[in-house]
Amino acid sequence: MAAKLYFRYGTVGSAKTLNLLAVAHNYQQQGKKVCLIKPKIDTRFGENCIRSRAGLQADAHLIIDNNAVINLEDLTGVSCILVDEVQFMSKGIIDQFRNITKELLIPVICYGLRTDFRSQLFEGSKRLMELADAIEEVKSTCYFCNKKSVFNLKHVNGKATVEGPAIQLGAEELYFPVCYKCYMNQIKDSVSEKKLSEVSK
Repeated sequence: MAAKLYFRYGTVGSAKTLNLLAVAHNYQQQGKKVCLIKPKIDTRFGENCIRSRAGLQADAHLIIDNNAVINLEDLTGVSCILVDEVQFMSKGIIDQFRNITKELLIPVICYGLRTDFRSQLFEGSKRLMELADAIEEVKSTCYFCNKKSVFNLKHVNGKATVEGPAIQLGAEELYFPVCYKCYMNQIKDSVSEKKLSEVSK
């Protein structure tokens, strides 16, 4: 029987990476080998570093780009594969994770955002929604109220925006976890202010 492919998603600041590091610690405490994987594009804390907002960190064992072919021999003896920032990975990489669970019987647990700040699925997340055996939400609350956050809101110069590239690591923009109502209100307010400023020019 094949091992499972998991997608554990949440908004920004929902402790996804902290969860990943806790799972890794639990395996290691039992003397089991884990493989930590991160996308090559994510160099915010260093090329090899997987780091949570709480300050806990670990070194990645595999750093892969979207055209990589994962060497199955590198996974010999591994009890679990843990993937950070999976939203940045390609459809092809997700397909390889699916195959690993079938061929090597190793569970693969992927953590990441479901959608970008425009509420659109990332490529890696979309493929996981299609292929994963288990899809689990890492829950958090809205930055502006006490409802559950479901979207990631991007601010530039203190105003909400839906403009700019979907991937912009290391930028000065701020991202907030928000509920649907707060997301829509912020976007509407920002668009209205923009239109007013254009009219006054």
